[in-house]
Amino acid sequence: MARYDFDLITIGAGSGGVRASRLAGGWGARVAVAEKSRVGGTCVMRGCVPKKLLIYGVHYADEIEDARGYGWSIEGAQLDWPALMEAKNRELDRLEGVYGGILRRNNVKLIEGKAVLTDAHTIEVAGESFTAETILIATGGWPTLPNIPGIECAITSNEALDLPELPPRIVIVGGGYIAVEFAGIFRAAGSEVTTIIRGAEILRGFDEDVRAFLGGQMAARGIRILREMAVRAIRRGNAGLAVTLTDGSVVEADVVMYATGRSPNTRGLGLEEAGVKLALNGAVVVDEWNRSSVENIYAVGDCTDRVNLTPVAIAEGRAFAETLYNGTPTRVDYANIPSAVFSQPPIGTVGLTETQALLQGPIDVYTSRFRPMKHTISGRDEATLMKLVVSAETDRVLGCHMVGADAPEIVQGLAIALQCGATKAQFDATIGIHPTAAEEFVTMRDKRPA
Repeated sequence: MARYDFDLITIGAGSGGVRASRLAGGWGARVAVAEKSRVGGTCVMRGCVPKKLLIYGVHYADEIEDARGYGWSIEGAQLDWPALMEAKNRELDRLEGVYGGILRRNNVKLIEGKAVLTDAHTIEVAGESFTAETILIATGGWPTLPNIPGIECAITSNEALDLPELPPRIVIVGGGYIAVEFAGIFRAAGSEVTTIIRGAEILRGFDEDVRAFLGGQMAARGIRILREMAVRAIRRGNAGLAVTLTDGSVVEADVVMYATGRSPNTRGLGLEEAGVKLALNGAVVVDEWNRSSVENIYAVGDCTDRVNLTPVAIAEGRAFAETLYNGTPTRVDYANIPSAVFSQPPIGTVGLTETQALLQGPIDVYTSRFRPMKHTISGRDEATLMKLVVSAETDRVLGCHMVGADAPEIVQGLAIALQCGATKAQFDATIGIHPTAAEEFVTMRDKRPA
């Protein structure tokens, strides 16, 4: 008779948890997943997917405007925001069904409700207990809000994805990728957008040229960026919301959205009571094998606060399942992880920033700024930036950065080159596809002066 109800119980049915669970179940383990919300997790239900759908939807405004330069006359086109929301929600419902089907086909039992650990091998959900030899924590992250007067008037990215009406005026607090992406969404949809950031520039942690370039592109689109500023209070009045800033000025808005950070979603799970060590921000502390301080409890994804990206959570989930249930000990390689910001225009980046590369030794930097061929006729005032960071000693390409149309699609391919250790000479020896923007990455020859 089995000692436990399951071989594995996963808490959280997001990208990492589903990947780990379905692989383990497919390899013969007895698996259950506990989920208190919707199957699919943050990325599919409250993040990447719905946000990208909205980006697709509002970007038609650009296409319609650009079409005039090419001889098209499109009169009377306008965005029906509720219709866009309805279409987005239909797709999320479909995806939830797909994820549920994946679990069922791999013999994974779904336990609906919030799971709390009562000991290292037991969870309780709605008064019912379930036991497992191994517990996997995959509960993701959650938006955080500061403690300021009137913060109850603000929303987060969760609520922004379900606004029933398009706000005429929106203030977005924060300069990270979520803030930047929503600023682009609402501006393209027709809202008046003000972004408030504490620092001198958006996207802390990205390459400095990329940060400054995108900031300029956002301003050109009519997004107002208030730098080195913070919110002191929010007050609701007859004309909407009044946002008081640290310099005493007031910005009026219909919606105030905070995108100032996310925290590991581990509160109330009983982790510390079970002996699991947590970092100060609540992250589950794990080793290179995703194991926590308790031998049979593991964690993957944003709840560990390592590299908080969906594909990384999926890779960690796979590594966990390979190691425990397929006899293939696997660790995730965190070097050269590509990432994107679906701003307008978007960013694609992989490898080291210029600042990071300089810490390793002398470098050569190649940059190119140009107006995309499409806009020579459309007339749009939009530019593209490309940048290569190269080791001066080994000629190895250390970083590729792009701001411009299709940047994420282009940089995904370059990530393979970096993973293989490609050199600048090999980039130069590669024949480009003409006419494309991507060919610029293999035609940059002039080093930026030191």
